[in-house]
Amino acid sequence: MPANSWLPRCSGPAGAGRSGAFAHGGGGYTSAMLHLLVSFFLSLLVSLAVIRSSHTHAHLSGDADLSGPQKFHARPVPRIGGLGIYLGLLASAFAAWEQGLSDASLGFTLLLCGLPAFGAGLIEDLTKKVSPILRLGATVLSGALAIWLLNARIDHVDIVGLDYLLSFGAISAVMTLVAVAGVANSVNIIDGFNGLSTMCVSLMLLALGYVAYQVGDIELASWALAGIGASLGFFIWNFPAGLIFLGDGGAYFLGFLFAEISILLVGRHPQVSPLFALLVGIYPVFETLFSIYRRRFIRATPPGLPDGIHLHSLIYRRLMRWAIGAQDARTLTRRNSFTAPYLWMLCITSLVPAVLFWNSTPILLGCLLLFCVIYVGLYWRIVRFRTPKWLVFRTASGQARRVRAATRPGKRE
Repeated sequence: MPANSWLPRCSGPAGAGRSGAFAHGGGGYTSAMLHLLVSFFLSLLVSLAVIRSSHTHAHLSGDADLSGPQKFHARPVPRIGGLGIYLGLLASAFAAWEQGLSDASLGFTLLLCGLPAFGAGLIEDLTKKVSPILRLGATVLSGALAIWLLNARIDHVDIVGLDYLLSFGAISAVMTLVAVAGVANSVNIIDGFNGLSTMCVSLMLLALGYVAYQVGDIELASWALAGIGASLGFFIWNFPAGLIFLGDGGAYFLGFLFAEISILLVGRHPQVSPLFALLVGIYPVFETLFSIYRRRFIRATPPGLPDGIHLHSLIYRRLMRWAIGAQDARTLTRRNSFTAPYLWMLCITSLVPAVLFWNSTPILLGCLLLFCVIYVGLYWRIVRFRTPKWLVFRTASGQARRVRAATRPGKRE
């Protein structure tokens, strides 16, 4: 008996479509809304409680380092926002169990599997003593638990040769663990500005939920919505004011959740192209791969060494610094928050073709290549001070600052 045989499956066969699991008595819609609302309100309340009580635990939870290359906040902020997200999803699982919904066991299992990734990140948020290697190792453990309990493994990618290799269980498991850890780490990497990673993951989960709906998978659609609800409950306090940060615990767990729902969706429904899941998550994934290449081969620095020239950092430094000119705390927060929408739009450029062509591997491959070209072109234009003018929106103070800077010979950002 496979390890995941005790888990409930969606009603109706895979690919039953909207007339399948979602249509019988409206139970699917009830389940989806329950997950969305319960996770949202619990995450909202827990995040608020963390903010209001921050004076009692700031010595542990507060991010007081304002000088690092990726630090853009103006005052110490609690960085344990992942707590609200995890507890929001846990409450959603208990609500589903209390209502007798069949997808409760899937939720509990996802939360159990994700506990090592979340726990290692949360401990780092509180102690600042958990190394990146240990956090990645904990995420690999989470992926291994998902393979064992959910049979969530990558067994095909629609590429000749690779599919043959993935037919071997050991290779499939290794590929799956690398993918889960890589995606979780990539979400952590883009967690640099208010609302950036949380909204991107919410949009990515929305794309997964839409396709799960198309193929009639009530379980995965519901838990994608639960992830959105929990993320948005945190997002309200994080954007634009930056009252609480996601932290490593929240970032690693959201990355794990997205990766596992993607793997389960493609594994359960052969009509969903594996490249659909890759295109949905291509922004954080390519950001990570490009950063490794840039650090290793261009700057000759260790790939794991933090720096301040990710694409989102460049947008902040090269666009927002000119657009919003003052240096006070309020203006720094505005700069921070105005950065994220640029990257949300970049994320959406991959999500739109993904949801339109989710079952067409050739079209998705073309869209993947196009996204990579757009990303690299945009990055190099910004890094070389050739930012497209249509990207720059200047406030009055920013315009005045630019005029003053232009009158100072030799002064360049």
